[in-house]
Amino acid sequence: MNIIKRVKSPTPKFFKVLRNIGLVLATVGGTILDAPVALPVIVTTIGGYVAVAGGAISAVSQLTNTKEDAVTTK
Repeated sequence: MNIIKRVKSPTPKFFKVLRNIGLVLATVGGTILDAPVALPVIVTTIGGYVAVAGGAISAVSQLTNTKEDAVTTK
């Protein structure tokens, strides 16, 4: 199964919820990084980590699918 078919295939409900949580985390992290006021370095560092983690969670959750035969072991 190529990447296009995997992205277009149905996503299980659990991973849809997880994807939405990841999108919220990425948005919160991006908002912290783009704050118009000067924030302490530790806050911006944590914001960067939260944004990256949220993006990774969303990407991985979007690529999961319900087909049993999606992964072939040969």
